Amino acid sequence: MPASAPRSRRSPNAPANPEDAAVRSLGIQKVAFVALAINALLTVGQIVIGLFAGAFSLVADAAHTLSDLVTDALVLVAGRHSASPADLRHPYGHARIETVTSMLLGLVLAGVGFGFLWSSGVRLQHMGNLPALHPAALAMAVFTLAAKEGMFRYILASSRRLKAPMLETNAWHARSDAASSLVVAAGIGGSLAGYPFLEPLAAAIVGFLILHMGFRFALKAVRELIDTGLPEEELTRLRRTILDTPGVVSLHDMRTRRMANRVLCDAHVQVEPRLTVSEGHRVSDSVYARVRAAHPEVQDVLVHVDPEDDAELQHVPPGPAPERAEVLATVAALLGPQGPKPKRVQIHYLGDRVDVEVLLPASVPDARLHALDRRTTDWLKAHPAYRSLSFFVQVAP
Repeated sequence: MPASAPRSRRSPNAPANPEDAAVRSLGIQKVAFVALAINALLTVGQIVIGLFAGAFSLVADAAHTLSDLVTDALVLVAGRHSASPADLRHPYGHARIETVTSMLLGLVLAGVGFGFLWSSGVRLQHMGNLPALHPAALAMAVFTLAAKEGMFRYILASSRRLKAPMLETNAWHARSDAASSLVVAAGIGGSLAGYPFLEPLAAAIVGFLILHMGFRFALKAVRELIDTGLPEEELTRLRRTILDTPGVVSLHDMRTRRMANRVLCDAHVQVEPRLTVSEGHRVSDSVYARVRAAHPEVQDVLVHVDPEDDAELQHVPPGPAPERAEVLATVAALLGPQGPKPKRVQIHYLGDRVDVEVLLPASVPDARLHALDRRTTDWLKAHPAYRSLSFFVQVAP
């Protein structure tokens, strides 16, 4: 009889699927390497063309691209270490490295957006100081814009395929870079066409969008770091899956949290109060299997089996319940030194009282059973901690 037995089919310090985790880690590293190479080439090209064409905005955009090399390196390192197996100091694994990296990248986005807003204000106040530009600068700005937009789409598609929020954050970082290149292209084009005010105006608009985007991504990472649960609609689906499992009477105290692309779930399920330990264990196995099959994102389920709703029993009991050794001694005393040896004793701790069921061999005389009944009835009146103490005689093997 499982009075209150925690059950998890898979230990949280073992990855849900080591092979899948390794493939995912390699995929993240590959995407980071591609982004790293593209940003390195663009940085060199922007600096060379910017200096040649006298386009300081293009050189500034190159410095912005150079910052992307740092963030790509962060993604590369995080993608490699987040797939490391769990250890003694990190029993739940290292997936939170991705979350922290996402938060850092979000803060970088916010900083870039604020920088655009600030520089736009400065340029609007000094319109007469803008230098004349060579058309080659416009060609480089358009090429940079196309390259970064393509990189954004590639990284975003990879993030969804690999279910990597960190890559999604980096993809939008690439989009912010494309936006900055658009600002540079618009500014250079406007300057060549005689409308120099277009660059600072567009930069202010894009700067605000980037700032908002960075704040949103950083906030999402912070929510994960403080173990924010799943949305209510996902919790409803999860509850329904558990409650539909055969053997589950009710559900309470369900908790969820995210770790990168994984969801961890704890649940207290109530079963019939007199189930055996093995049957309660089987119910918990069924809950685990059904949740994993219906909700692939849930990669660890800790099932706590209760014989009753212990959420309603959170108070101090009137006295300590008797332990098994004490119950066995009581049963032996009631049977007497010449009495039969019990084949099995089952103890049910329900509420604040105890129910005991004793199975006796078939060879007990009726007279001894009647005497045992009288002794047990008198004993129960003096021991209110026991709700019942029942003796059963085995009639078949």
